[in-house]
Formats: sequence, structure tokens, C-alpha cells
Amino acid sequence: MNFSDRILSWYHIHKRELPWRETRDPYRVWLSEIMLQQTRVAQGLPYYIKFTERFPKVEDLAAASEEEVLKLWQGLGYYSRARNLHATSRAVSSEYGGHFPDSYRELLKLKGIGPYTAAAIASICYSLPHPVVDGNVYRVLSRFFGVQLPINSTEGIRYFSDLAAEVIDMERPGEYNQGLMEFGALQCVPQNPDCQACPLSGSCEAFARGLVSVLPRKLPKKKVRERIFNYLMPVDPNFQTRLTKRKDKGIWQGLFEFPLIETPEEVSDAKIRDLIKTVGSEDLSDPQSVVRFNAKPLVHKLSHQHLHVTFWILHLEDPLDHSVSISEMHSYPVPVLIISWKPLKIRTFDLIQIL
Repeated sequence: MNFSDRILSWYHIHKRELPWRETRDPYRVWLSEIMLQQTRVAQGLPYYIKFTERFPKVEDLAAASEEEVLKLWQGLGYYSRARNLHATSRAVSSEYGGHFPDSYRELLKLKGIGPYTAAAIASICYSLPHPVVDGNVYRVLSRFFGVQLPINSTEGIRYFSDLAAEVIDMERPGEYNQGLMEFGALQCVPQNPDCQACPLSGSCEAFARGLVSVLPRKLPKKKVRERIFNYLMPVDPNFQTRLTKRKDKGIWQGLFEFPLIETPEEVSDAKIRDLIKTVGSEDLSDPQSVVRFNAKPLVHKLSHQHLHVTFWILHLEDPLDHSVSISEMHSYPVPVLIISWKPLKIRTFDLIQIL
């Protein structure tokens, strides 16, 4: 029994019943693949259900506003995925008549669809023999074949891509690709895999040579950048505050946030008043009082940066321009660090006590 046959045999016994495996609809397969990028199945599944209920067809997603899409996506992270998802739905609806392209090359032309996603759609929906290569696949292939090339090096990426193409099951590429990813997710896991119970261990190079714990190899990560964020939550006499839409390029483009001051170091209660004058809004420049909401900065970890966040509540004497009601803040799509922190959930009564 060759490698692909073993993977398929294992998959038929152990595969999880998931809604996107019950269809070959390219829209739903695409939706699941985008959502599960750098996201666990348990976390992505509720979002998949919400999206397919609200947008049963790609045309429904295309007709929605970006703000609604971002709001539904809120909490899933990597918001560029949601923006690309929306853009691609519109392209498929307007340029392809609501039908996803049925070739790997055409799929790659769509925004947010790279080699991995294109291969998944092409193989699962159209039975085309294009191998998927993600973190799970890198791990399984590097261990089974004993490959020590770093998976994030140029040479390693090329080698594993060729290897994946060599071992794919040509007759059942979609099922095989799903089986290989599932095998990496459930059996050949990153830490402490149960090699004794693995049906591939008898032929696994890493198991035979004691390399399971060190494969796959990776080049060192980039240094993590530390950043200091100060969010200003203004509160006027009518319990209105300000949320502004982030327009600059970046992971939070299109999301709403409080006025922000980034500083090179943590700011004292006395210093914040001077900094408030620099934000360029006259109606914020001279608050009646400024209260530090969280005693210690909230640390929000992203892939290449750690954000140290302090929220400041500004008590204003005059009504704010361009404001929103504090009771309606929850309806806006905002970064997850604001969702999970109390200023978004704060009640009018709490503000009265603070101010």
C-alpha cells in the first residue's frame, strides 16, 4: 500500500463530519478554506455557519456592504481575509456570472486565492490533481519522508511543492487532499503525536530516526515588534462617544476604533493630557477629566507585533461632533482587542461611577 492509499484508508475511518465536506459547491468550499487559514476548525465552524445562513449564495455575499461582512467576521482575525472574501464574491458575481472558475489558473486570478486555496477548490470541486500544501501537509511530508529542509525557505517550499505533486492520488485528488490535511490535524500533530498508533509509523523516516520532535524544520522567525497604543474613549454629556473608520492599509483597514495615540513608551496620567492636544480634534483637546480605564496595559499578540494597549476615558463638557451612542458601540465592526475589552461593553451607569 503506497503513501496516498494509506492516507485515504485512514481518512475513511477517522474524518470529522464537517458541513463543507458534504458539498462540492465551490462557493462553500472556498468560504471554508478562507476561514480556516491560520484558524482552528472549532473556531472557524461557527463563522462558517453564520456566513452560509446569512449569505447562502455568492451573489448574496456580493450584495452585502463591506461593513456588514466585517461585522460578521469580527473576532476571527486577519481581516484582510474578509475584505478579499468580499471583493472576490463581487468579482465572481459580476465577471463569472456567479460561477467560480473551474481551472486552477483562473482561480489564482481571484483576490485572496493563492496556490493552496486554488488547489483545494480545484481538487475538491473539480477533481483536478493539484496538491494542497499547508502547515499540516508540510509536517506530515517532512516527517514521513525525513526531509530536513526548512519549510519556510525558498528551497524547502519548492521541494515540498514538488514532493506533494509526486505523491498525490491522481484519481481521487480532492479526497486525498482533505485526508492529508486531516491526518496532520488529528494524527500527526505538532506536539507529542501518538506514533505508536499511527498507521504510517512503520515507514516513517522521522519515527525510525528519532526526528519526530524536530521536524519540520523552520528558519528563525522575524523579531517581534513591541508597540504602545493609547485609545481615547471620549464621553460627552449625552453619553455619546467617537468611533472612526480606519482607512490606512493594514490588518484593521475598514474597522472602527476609538481615537488612537501611539507612543514609544507607556504614558503617565499627567502626560496623556498633553498628548490629547496632538490628535487634531478641538472637541477632545480639553477634557474635564481623564481617567485611566485599565491599570495595566492589555497585551494583544499578533504574528509579528505585540500591542500594549491602555484605554483612557475622556469626560467632555460639550457635545461631540461625529459621535455615536455608547449604547450602539457594539453594532460597529471593531478590532478584537476592543471587542474583548470592557470599554465596548461599558454601561452608562458604570461611566457615571467612573466620571
